[in-house]
Amino acid sequence: MSTTEGHRLALPRYHRDPPGTHPPLDSPAYGSTALRHPKQPLIVLPHRLTEVTGPLLGPGRVGPLDNDLTRQHPGEPHGQRILVHGRLLDGNGKPVRNSLVELWQANAAGRYKHVRDRWPAPVDPNFDGTGRTLTDDEGRYEFTTIKPGAYPWQNHDNAWRPAHIHFSVFGAAFTQRLVTQMYFPDDPLFAQDPIFNSVPDPRARQRMVSRFDLDRTQPNWALAFEFDIVLRGNDSSVFEDEEDE
Repeated sequence: MSTTEGHRLALPRYHRDPPGTHPPLDSPAYGSTALRHPKQPLIVLPHRLTEVTGPLLGPGRVGPLDNDLTRQHPGEPHGQRILVHGRLLDGNGKPVRNSLVELWQANAAGRYKHVRDRWPAPVDPNFDGTGRTLTDDEGRYEFTTIKPGAYPWQNHDNAWRPAHIHFSVFGAAFTQRLVTQMYFPDDPLFAQDPIFNSVPDPRARQRMVSRFDLDRTQPNWALAFEFDIVLRGNDSSVFEDEEDE
């Protein structure tokens, strides 16, 4: 609570997500978390009016081709064209309108367009692997992109990451930024991936897996996958950092 000219201002409180929804900051099977997670108890910094109300991320942040990763270069990227769509919802199931949704991903060969990604898979000159869009009044978003490939990493012997897309989403303010990953149905690499399996609750893990959507598939053009993102509550999506206690 804060006081301004004798009036008490009520700031929003957020639902706590059920235990087991988010991965622990220290996941031993995911080796690099030992170097990343805090060694001291976290300090909660309460959100004040400034953090809750801004900055706003509006239409000026989005270009006309930002949500179509297949048209950002003169040539066609390699790989299977897909549509990824869904809704951004709050903990009560209500749409989060006019909110910035960003994604980044590997190309069809499983390689990121990044200087540190040097495994011997081809770089696609017509695919950057990044996009952004704003949700509409019903909280809907849509991207046209290429299905990413699996790629090796050095976490354990013969380690491969399942095909996935990273999402960054915002609530009503910048401090509500959350990051998650979307996977594809029936991936054979799920069982041996410590990042996917770091989520304790198996039902929460399944909320990271998109749904093949034949109705939205465009004939002779692109397959479609549906992926809703829920910011809080019992149906919360899985995000990369557990909520501060």
